[in-house]
Amino acid sequence: MLTIKIPGREELTLSHLILDYNGTIAEDGEIIESIRPRLAELAKSLSIYVITADTHGTAAKKCEGLPLQVLTFPTTEVGAIKAQEAGKCSGGVVTIGNGFNDIQMSDVADLSICVIGKEGCCGALLMHTDVVVTSIGDALDLLLKTGRLRATLRT
Repeated sequence: MLTIKIPGREELTLSHLILDYNGTIAEDGEIIESIRPRLAELAKSLSIYVITADTHGTAAKKCEGLPLQVLTFPTTEVGAIKAQEAGKCSGGVVTIGNGFNDIQMSDVADLSICVIGKEGCCGALLMHTDVVVTSIGDALDLLLKTGRLRATLRT
């Protein structure tokens, strides 16, 4: 569990991290190597899931050895499925994504982060997230170095 005190706001208690794959933790179907140690560190405090439509069909293989569970749903309904899966998690949920199909899960999350990486992000997602960053490393670092998150979200 990860507890983050935000001045002037309700304390965040997070138990689960849900990640999108392509455009978020992967570029062109390949995992971004620099995030592996961050995920290992976060797995000490959070249950981590990758929920994806798996555009390139590589998510499960590329995530082997990482402390997370991969759920693939190659369907046009993946946005609704991501939200359902996030809703099943007991305790606080943080989501990180970049696409249109991440909007619904962002809406049910206790904390949602949008990544504008090399693949860009869906403009509509911006209005559904709490924080926007320009790399997955920065997104994960918000959870590892919570002072950054406090500074961004404080009143």
